[in-house]
Amino acid sequence: LLMQCELTFRDLTTGTSVQVGIVNGTEAKPHSRPYMVSIQRNKKHICGGFLVSEQFVMTAAGEKLAVVVGAHDYTHGSGRMDVKFYHIHPGYEPKSLLNDIMLLQLYGKVKKSKNVNWISIPKKDKDIKAKVKCSVAGWGKKNNSDTPSAKLMEVDVTIIDQKKCQKYWEKYYSTSRMGDSGGPLVCNNVAVGVVSFYEKNNCDSPNRPNVYTKISKFLKWINAILEGVKHILKINFDAKS
Repeated sequence: LLMQCELTFRDLTTGTSVQVGIVNGTEAKPHSRPYMVSIQRNKKHICGGFLVSEQFVMTAAGEKLAVVVGAHDYTHGSGRMDVKFYHIHPGYEPKSLLNDIMLLQLYGKVKKSKNVNWISIPKKDKDIKAKVKCSVAGWGKKNNSDTPSAKLMEVDVTIIDQKKCQKYWEKYYSTSRMGDSGGPLVCNNVAVGVVSFYEKNNCDSPNRPNVYTKISKFLKWINAILEGVKHILKINFDAKS
C-alpha cells in the first residue's frame, strides 16, 4: 500500500515509534533496487523481501515457500529459488506482530548481477533522526480497492518526531498484512526497517500510521545466524579437504 498512506518506523521490541509520511508513489525504474525479491506461494506473490547476503533474504515473519530474485514485474523474475530454512525470530508473536522479522535461507547462492544484488543493513543499533528522507518499495496495493501491482512501486518517506506517532498506537488496534509487507525501509542506501503491518482496511485515510520492524534492534540475532551458517559451511569444506 504505497500511496495515500502514513507509515511509521517502530521499534517493535520497546514499542517506540517514529512516524513517516508518504510523499508520492510511482513505478520504480526497472531493476533499480536489485535487492528486492517477491516471496511467493504456488507462484502467487504473498509479500516482499530483500537480499541481505548471497544466501539470505530478510522479510516479515511467517511461512513462505519460494522467492523470486531479479524481479521488476514479479511474474517475470530472473530466478526462482526455494527456501531451505525459515529463521523466524524466537520472540515473534503472531497476534501482536512483535519481533516481526525473519531470515529465509536459500538452497543456493544468488549470483550478483545488474538485476540481483543484496543491500547493507545497519552495523550497530542507532535511531534514524527526524527529517531524514527514506524510501519504501514493494508490490502492494496502491489503495484499498486496487489490485496489487505486479510491477515494483516505490515511494519517498520522511522521518518525523516519534512522540507524535506514539499517541496513535496507545490503544487496542486491528491490523492487516499487505503485499509489500516484508520489504525494506531504505535510508541512505541501507535497509533500516522491515514493512510489517497497517491499520486494517483503512489505507486511503488512516487514523494510525503503518508499522516497520527496526532492524538494528535485532543485529545480535541476525549476525548469529549469518555467521553461524558461514561457520558450518567452513567446517563442511574442511571436512571434505
